[in-house]
Amino acid sequence: MLRQNLPPDYMPVLSRGRHRRPARGACFMEFASFLAGEAWSDHPVCTHPLLATLARNVNDQMTDEGRPRLLQLVPSVVGLTCDDPAADARLALLCATTAMPVVAADTQRVLAVGILSAERRLAALEGRPDGDLTARGREILADVPHAAAWARSFASAIQPSESGFHDSGAPSIVCCAILGIAVACIPDRDERLLNLLLDGIALVREMATVQAADDTPPVVVRRPQRASA
Repeated sequence: MLRQNLPPDYMPVLSRGRHRRPARGACFMEFASFLAGEAWSDHPVCTHPLLATLARNVNDQMTDEGRPRLLQLVPSVVGLTCDDPAADARLALLCATTAMPVVAADTQRVLAVGILSAERRLAALEGRPDGDLTARGREILADVPHAAAWARSFASAIQPSESGFHDSGAPSIVCCAILGIAVACIPDRDERLLNLLLDGIALVREMATVQAADDTPPVVVRRPQRASA
């Protein structure tokens, strides 16, 4: 699994937080900036911004024992980005619905608001009526009826904003979901965080592939003209 693309042995080990230079360690996205040939940064342009937010937070919330398992995933985010605005909504929805079953009650209410916000944004982008939820969103909210009812009441007073969701809403949902998993009373925290990052990478890769196919101009095949008799 990506073994042939593992970073060289002399690179620093993954650790929590930002680092000024490799000699002090590196987080997940700092490794990615190095592999992409960019300036050393935890916000490289080579990766979709919200996916990078997901990766940074997973890196920081995994245990020191579990974090090395992320190393083999670093090459898979280099160059992985897309311009589809639905990517933010889908990533936020993925994180919120994944975390919802294990987080505390207070966090469930916050994530329920996040799910409704992401669903509203996604419905608008896909031309569906406001309130038309995805199957996953309906399923998760049905499992937490009290949180869902509170969230619907709260969200009804909020005026949706395209720029607001992109700039702060979606990143906040992702961060809240990951922190909720990290502090939950569960024995498999690292496994859940690792799988969430894997799912996020797969989601953006799929959307990028679809976008690339849509942007490819059609091939025009011209039939050879018949020779005149």
